[in-house]
Amino acid sequence: MTQAPAKPKICIVDDDPFLLDMYNLKFQQAGYEMCCFTDSEEAVAHLRQNQGFSAILLDLIMPKVDGFDVLRAIREENLCDEKTVVVILSNQGQDKDIERAESFGIDGYLIKANTLPSEVLDYVHNLINKKSEAAS
Repeated sequence: MTQAPAKPKICIVDDDPFLLDMYNLKFQQAGYEMCCFTDSEEAVAHLRQNQGFSAILLDLIMPKVDGFDVLRAIREENLCDEKTVVVILSNQGQDKDIERAESFGIDGYLIKANTLPSEVLDYVHNLINKKSEAAS
């Protein structure tokens, strides 16, 4: 008996529980396995113990540890491989924030207030497919 392929895993880090639940549901309905965190320190601890995510979606403005510090930890500690898509999902849309995030080698940047959850799903799904094809 052949085993069904593993579902692609997505990690979302956002301190807004309502948005987190909404994205969690949207991605689960599309067939993704989800890990969601409202606490960025817990997210980094989880990433240190668990690899193999297809994508990490990250808010920038969070209590305790902001998204830039999470990005720094991801890159400095190699908490994801080259196939993992890293997308900023934030309401910080100033050029300086985007440029700073891009300096960490992110794959995309979305402004939450301007993007429907279905658009976020499509955007992330397309990035995952593109990066997966490029790696093979």
